[in-house]
Amino acid sequence: MQTVYEAAGGADFFLALATAWHVRVVEDEVVGHAFRHGVHPEHTQRLAAYWSEALGGPPLYSGAYGDETSVVRMHSGNGPHQEMNLRAIECFDHALTDVEVVDDPLRAVLHDYFAWVTTNTMARYERSADEVPAGLRLTKWSWDGRIGF
Repeated sequence: MQTVYEAAGGADFFLALATAWHVRVVEDEVVGHAFRHGVHPEHTQRLAAYWSEALGGPPLYSGAYGDETSVVRMHSGNGPHQEMNLRAIECFDHALTDVEVVDDPLRAVLHDYFAWVTTNTMARYERSADEVPAGLRLTKWSWDGRIGF
């Protein structure tokens, strides 16, 4: 069976999706707040590598950029922001349309992955990045949901 990464089209697809999502969140009146201070110049490449690895592709993120702990720390210590999370998910769904993902099983699994990571992994440590433990493993996702936990 193909991985989600393979079915989506591999690294090029995830770079296109990350680019489309980034454009949408920067323009969003709520989510854009998180990006107004600036982002790493390779933000979309890093995001594409992260999603690729999580969805069954090669270890592009962990092999070149960092580990899960560093990603979660970047997203921690910002207090509760449920509305921002929901808007980020909406932007992701629109980005899926932008890159022409209309296949229902693929669209559904990508949405479910992003929504889960956004509202769980990235929102877990609202009070402080110092609370994020070392050694976190990148959440892997398949057609059936989360793997290995």
